[in-house]
Formats: sequence, structure tokens, C-alpha cells
Amino acid sequence: MTYTARDEWEQHFSDGKNFRQVGERERELLAEHTSAPDGDDRALDVGCGTGELAAYLASLGYTVDACDFADSALARAREEHADVEGVRWLHLDIERDDPAPLHEEGYDLITLRLVFPFVQDRGRVLHGLGERLRDGGVLVVITPVAATMPEERRGIALDEDEIAVLDAGWETVERLDADGLAVLVLRGPCHADTRAVEKRPTTAHALTGALAVVTDDAGRVLLGQSRRGMLELPGGKTSGPEDFAAAAVRELAEETGLVADPADAYVVTMLVDDSHGIPRLTAVVRITAWTGTLTNAEADKFDRWEFVDLYALACVGDVFVPAALAIDSVWPGVIPDLPPVVSYPLAVDRPPVPGEPGEAVRLRQAMAQTVIDGDWAPSEPVRDALRTVPRHRFAPGVNLAAAYDGGDRAVITRRDETGTAISSVSAAWLQADMLESLRLQPGAIVFEAGSGGYNAELIAHVAGPEGRVVSVDIDPWVVRRTRAFLTEAGSGRVTAVEADAPLGAPAHLVPRGGFDGSMITYNCWDISPAWREQLAEGGRLVLPLEMGGYTRAVTFERRGEVLHARRFTYCGFVRDQGQQARPAAVVPLLDGALALCFDDGPVADTEGLEEALRGRRHEVATGVTMGANSYFGSLQLYAATSLSGFCRLVAHQDPEEGVTGIAKDRDAPAIIGEASLAYLIHVQTKDGDSPQGKEWEWVVRAFGEQGPEFAERLVATVRAWDSYIRADANDEHADPVLTVHPAGTPDGALPAGDVLDKLHCRLVFRWPGRDVVLPGPVERPVSDVVAEGV
Repeated sequence: MTYTARDEWEQHFSDGKNFRQVGERERELLAEHTSAPDGDDRALDVGCGTGELAAYLASLGYTVDACDFADSALARAREEHADVEGVRWLHLDIERDDPAPLHEEGYDLITLRLVFPFVQDRGRVLHGLGERLRDGGVLVVITPVAATMPEERRGIALDEDEIAVLDAGWETVERLDADGLAVLVLRGPCHADTRAVEKRPTTAHALTGALAVVTDDAGRVLLGQSRRGMLELPGGKTSGPEDFAAAAVRELAEETGLVADPADAYVVTMLVDDSHGIPRLTAVVRITAWTGTLTNAEADKFDRWEFVDLYALACVGDVFVPAALAIDSVWPGVIPDLPPVVSYPLAVDRPPVPGEPGEAVRLRQAMAQTVIDGDWAPSEPVRDALRTVPRHRFAPGVNLAAAYDGGDRAVITRRDETGTAISSVSAAWLQADMLESLRLQPGAIVFEAGSGGYNAELIAHVAGPEGRVVSVDIDPWVVRRTRAFLTEAGSGRVTAVEADAPLGAPAHLVPRGGFDGSMITYNCWDISPAWREQLAEGGRLVLPLEMGGYTRAVTFERRGEVLHARRFTYCGFVRDQGQQARPAAVVPLLDGALALCFDDGPVADTEGLEEALRGRRHEVATGVTMGANSYFGSLQLYAATSLSGFCRLVAHQDPEEGVTGIAKDRDAPAIIGEASLAYLIHVQTKDGDSPQGKEWEWVVRAFGEQGPEFAERLVATVRAWDSYIRADANDEHADPVLTVHPAGTPDGALPAGDVLDKLHCRLVFRWPGRDVVLPGPVERPVSDVVAEGV
């Protein structure tokens, strides 16, 4: 009964055959070593067969999902246990199918009875099931033991080495015996951090070899659990005049039984390091196609071969150093904390490698629909890009659910030494919104600043077969990663360049007449002259622009030397790392309990301000109120761009401990003068059982001799906002008419309005109510609102 094919199991159950019945001792151990259900407990029985164990779990009080890949088994289960309530019979191959039918909230108990020896990718399956356990949940594996099995039935059992591998990565493991069956009770999945390790020293003078990087039709990478206690890629030494690609193909066949054509083997990188002081040269060979059935052809060297999810590679335990480095050359960053190596990427022309699980397709469609339902992707080209471009292949370090989160979640792909995010895959709705703002036509050539691959491929998809994208990033690692992912899963229409983005694209990549569109994907304090100069007349530039400390993705259209704002979207991005990076000037107050942030303009004199903050507080109510979930981002931007002496007051202590009432680690719009300060906060004035019954009022608080005067200025600002800018609907607030002029433009040549000077440009804001025409409304995400209970 060592079947491997689904049709064999279908026939097995159709013929009326069974598994070994659930014994009394098994029932006793399950009841004794798992928590008694409390009415809400869920169980998952994997490989349920004809449903005997699932029915028993239901009798204990569990709500049970029982899955099997054999229709004939499930048909018998439904018939034989027709009177059992609380069981869902699911047709599901836990190893290969999309797990969509499984309960989203997870399980308190997961059982695999007489199933685990038949699983090919055991590590991946166990990892995935462990992720589905609720807090305090238990996973139970019941299996025959090889030592008690005759040789001809060895395939239905686990030996001690296999059991040891199964046990690894769990906080607690109990091994029990049920009439000769091993009952393994596993709690607390604590996947072991990946560690790159060496083999024992060699007597050779130098080492050379080739490693094969092979993926299956779901994009998982092939790894072998070696007898040395580490994971390895297929590969080995070259033989005679054999080239590296041929060596990788030969070793793949000898070790795993998989067959590849040398024409489908590409040497992509040469790695130079050492092993115990011995020089080592490793060729990384990417194999793009193969045939055959995976087997363990060299059982004296390997325990088994499995395909492993890329996102799980950060927690698989020990990996042979060259294998870890080879994987990093194809998917940079999926294995952290690698030893140093000298890498020589080779410029080989190879095709992208297809492969994704059905779950990725489903989640991508769901993500796209979420973005579409939010009205962020009204055009069909952008919608099609969201449905088509495989986002998870540009974020292989996270699981599929995280990669395809359709909400506000960005996928962080790189952090600096302080833990601050410096590179990410942005939230899908924001990428769609910015892409829509470009209004690209087929064949468009687009500049992107801030690389990663996915956003550039969205742009390329919208631009079509004749379009092209030039993506620039200052971080060499980000560029290497982007190029690697584009090679694996790209369209071939994106060029990644290492350069400081404010300098623009290299001259030879700038099209005659300029780019049709440009997108900047990091927070910008300033607008680089190169971005305007390399943009075609009438072309659009979309960038997250910081104005007084508040960021908006602003869509500009070029008209001569002037950029005209056409659209605003509330957003946040990682900070600029290049020559235009400008951290806000911060002045601490009251031993760090407060701080003033000067995002634009000079730092004001704060002499005497601390003394004022210890004095009497002046307070003025504005009379302007708002309910729960009200948008006030427009007020922040209005104040920041229309008030002289503007800054942000940041609190670093709880409100009840300080003098300001500002929530800890939050900021408030403020203006500062001679030993005086006024700032704006909202104070709850009505409470209720529902959000509709709650209300907040904008209040100005001030300190110092000039505090009352500053307070009146802020009160007037709030009331003007309420009269001319605010709207009943969050997405109908008015935006300013904004134009951007080159630095050095004389005041007399600027239009009327409030001027905000940057290093390379001058921004002129003309707000409604300040003698200008009211502009049209724009959409904004619901995330920029007053949270209930603020």
C-alpha cells in the first residue's frame, strides 16, 4: 500500500479497502494529550480517508474539517458517517491544492494519521500546518515506525531519522506509543532560524563545483536533506572537461532522478569564497525546465528531497553555505545573515521561469478586486496589470497572504541598521492610484525612481509590448535584487540601474523628447530639476512630496518650466536615501518630553520657550467639530502651507504626564514665535455607544506672551478650513491649486499664493478662501481619518 499516485488511492477506496482502524489506545491518547473542546474548538483531519478519526473528533466536541484528495474516500466517509454532525468533508490535496477551503481562523487540533510517510514535501506541509494552529493548538502525527515494519512495507512508515527531522522546530514534542504506532504530539511551532554551515574540512588545495537551482510548477526550490544534517542543492564537482552547466544537469539526474536538457541550464553567477581556508569556486546554474519523477537516488548521501517555499527559507535550520549563497544569488534576501562572498553575476540571456501555486492566482484576483472596489483602479489596463503581474515573485520573503494583502499593508523588503524600513513593495491600492495618475498610453516610456521590480512591471504591463521602464535606485543591493527578480519573472521591458535617482536616468536611456511619465516611489522633500527636465512636455510626474512634514502623492503635469498639480492622494513612503535626503530639524524641549520639528524653512529661536511651557496655558475652542471617521489631512496641509512660523509639536510622553495633551508619539500643527507657542488638537466633547454618537472639537492651546495672538491665528485657520476646504464627504475636500517653479524664479514672476521654498524649486499654493478658485475634489483612502476613540 505504498501508493504515490492519486488514481491508486481512488481505486483503493473504491474497492472497499481501508486503513488500520482507529484503536482504543489512540483514542485515549488523543483525549488525554489534547485540550477538551470548549464549544468553539476546531480540528483539521488531514488525509481523513473514510472519516473514522474525523467522526471521533466530532464526538469529542470539535467542529471538524476532514480533507482527502481521493473522491472515493470522501464519498464513503459521507455515506458511512451520514449521521455525524459538525464535519465538513473537503476534497483537498494538502500538498498541492489551494488551501482556500480551510478555515481562515485556524485550528486548535490538526491530525495526520497514517498519512505523513506518503507526503513528498514534508517540511513545507508541516510548516504550513503549523502556521494554521491557533495559540495553544496541537498538531498530532500518528505513524507506523520503520523498525517494526517488514522491508516491503517500509514506505508506509517513518524511521528514527525522519522522526527527528519532523520533531525539529517545535517548542515541545511528546512521543507516545499506541499499539506500535508512534503518536507525536507537537506544540508551539518555533521554526529554526536558517543558518549557513560548512561541511568538515577537506585536504584539497581548491574546490570547484556546480549547484543546480531548480523550481517546481509552484515556484518552490528543490532542496535535499543530507546525511550531514543540512539542506543542500543538487550539485557537485565537475568531471574532466565537463562544463559547469553540464555538471549541474548530470548531478541533478544522479541525485534526484530529474532530467534537464543542458540547453535549459544557465550559469548565472560565479561565487568565490573559502571553506576552512581552502579557496572555493561555485557555479550557480539555473535550470529553467525539467522532466521526470523526484526520487532519492543516492540514499547513502541524502534522506530525502523536497520542494520548499521561498518564504520559508528563513526558518529551515542548517543550510550548506554554497547552497545558501546560490539561493541568494537567484532570490536575494530570502536567507538572512549569510557569510561574505565575492559574486560575479553573468550577463546571460535566459527566459523567465514560470511557476506559481493556485493559491497565488486566487489571492491576486482577490487583491485586485479589493483595489477595484475601492475605486483605485478605474481603467482596464491597470486592472489587468493587478490581475496579471505576480506580486509574490517580487516579495518572495513573505507568505502569499502577506504579499497579496489588498489593504494598506506594504511589504518591507529592506531595513537599515536601526530597523527603519528603507525599501518596500507599496500597498497595492497606492500603486494602482499612482499608476492611474500617469495616464499612460500604449508604447509609453517611463522613468521610475526607487526599484523593486513589481511596480515597474505594473507600469510595463500598462505600457504594453512596445513600452519600456527605466528603474533607478541608489542601493546596490536593491538593484541586484530587482534585476534578479526581473530575470526570474519579468517581461523583459524593465531596465534596473544603480544611480542616485535625483540625477535622473542615464542620458543614453532617456528617450528623445523625454519620458512620457515619471513615478517616484519614496518620500521626497524636494523635486529634482532632472525629473522635470527629462519629462516630455505634457508628461506626468507622480511623487510623494513632503510639505511641512505631511506627505501627499502629487500628480504634476509639465508645462514648459512649470509643473502643475493635477491630483493629490494621502500616502506615506520610505524616506529618500540620496543627495536630496533631508531629515527634519528637531529641537528637543523639556528634557525630551516634547520636540519641535521644522520640516521646511529655518529653525526658529526657542530661547525662553521651555519657561513658557511651564507657565499658564491659554486655550481657545474653535467651534469646529467633527465626528468619528472624519478626514482632517487637508487641515494639516492647509496649516503647514499657509501659516508663517509653522512647525510640528511632537509629544514623547503620555498626555496625562505632559503639559500639552498630545498623545504620545503623535504630533500637532503649531506656530512658534518669541518664547511663545500655539498648537492645534482635537478634544472629545461627546461620547456614545456608537461612532455616530461621538464628537470632537478642534481646540487651540498656547503658551507664552504671544500665545493668545498665535491662538487666534490658528483658530482663524481652522474656521477658514471649515468654510472653504472641508466637505461633508471625506473624498470631497478641496485641494490647493499648486504650481512648482524652478529655484531662483523671482517673486514677481510667481503667481499669487503662499510660497514654500525648497532647495531646487518654489511651490506656490492657492487655497480656496484665499482669493482663488475652488479646485475639484479628489479621492483619498479611508485610512486618513480620526480613529474611533481618539
